[in-house]
Amino acid sequence: MIPGVISRRRFSDLNEQEILALAISSEEDDARIYRSYAEMLRADYPDSAQVFDGMAEEEDGHRGRLIELHQRRFGEVIPLIRREHVAGFYARRPVWLVENLGLERIREEAAAMERDAERFYLKAAARTSDADTRKLLGDLAAAEAGHEVRAEELEEEHLDPDARKAEDNTAKRQFVLTWVQPGLAGLMDGSVSTLAPIFATAFATQDTSTTFLVGLAASVGAGISMGFTEAASDDGELSGRGSPIKRGVASGVMTTIGGLGHALPYLIPDFWTATIIAIIVVFIELWAIAWIQNRYMETPFFRAAFQVVLGGALVFGAGVLIGSG
Repeated sequence: MIPGVISRRRFSDLNEQEILALAISSEEDDARIYRSYAEMLRADYPDSAQVFDGMAEEEDGHRGRLIELHQRRFGEVIPLIRREHVAGFYARRPVWLVENLGLERIREEAAAMERDAERFYLKAAARTSDADTRKLLGDLAAAEAGHEVRAEELEEEHLDPDARKAEDNTAKRQFVLTWVQPGLAGLMDGSVSTLAPIFATAFATQDTSTTFLVGLAASVGAGISMGFTEAASDDGELSGRGSPIKRGVASGVMTTIGGLGHALPYLIPDFWTATIIAIIVVFIELWAIAWIQNRYMETPFFRAAFQVVLGGALVFGAGVLIGSG
């Protein structure tokens, strides 16, 4: 027997009282989730926090109507039945898995919650024979379907264009600080710093397998070093740069990718074919770095390109000279 799976009830086996109890507990959970989102957002996005406060109040209203119906039909004692007790029933993503995904991701999660609730009420209404129960469940399905409109109304109420723009700028800034900046630093380090050892080895040995192993070691080693350095250098509390683990992952992964880009061509046995492809990859990497700087860091493209290409060319030249000598 698999614990927690065999013991679950099928939705088709629930009676009308149990369906109402499930709806009540689901509304309670959703209200708590919305309030959790509001608290997470309140410091940086106070206007969006008010939107989620309003959505939590909407769920409280639904719960109150369901409880009143249960009291009229079945009395004061509500059976304890929750989502996890019903096989195949939709589940909510834990709050701690969503809180680090950004404002837009939280909004998308809330929209998905409303769609799940609408489907549940439609299915529940089809299972009931009591006219009042069927009407209420149908009304709640329509209310959940209309929550997107209600959310827009709440956003219009609490999020004027200036507030929305300010929150969007805050979200963009946090994304840049947490992911783009350390990732860009890693990509630059991996793409540029590994040029010298890889091409020095290539021209010194003209052995593609040895060059690949050196490139692989340099890329992975640089990635581990950059990842730990980024994560350990700043916990993000005072700087506001976000989770050190996220920054470390972004920096480490992008450093490794930057180095592997021009190491992988040396899997090709022919030396000059591998070297020409590696040089083309380096060119693409350097222009990608310039594009990212222009796109996210607002650095003028040609200035970014000049800086990156000049630096890369110097390191590449040093590697070729050392290897050829």
